[in-house]
Amino acid sequence: MDELTHRVLSMFDELGRDALDLHELFEAGGNDPDARRAAFYAVENLVERGLLEERGNDFYVLTDAGRAEARKGTGGPRRG
Repeated sequence: MDELTHRVLSMFDELGRDALDLHELFEAGGNDPDARRAAFYAVENLVERGLLEERGNDFYVLTDAGRAEARKGTGGPRRG
């Protein structure tokens, strides 16, 4: 999994929320417009892969598979 995709998945844990809106998930890309666009595409890809679920009004939740993938991360060490 690439770093940006992992960052999108980890946003839920970092913010301590079950559901995040698309604008919050854009933060995974930082302030650069191209990076935010890449975060949007990462969200779309995660939905297609069944790791995120759309809940309407631009809100998304992690699926069980998404939680498991977020724990796996990029293969590197994860903090508690």
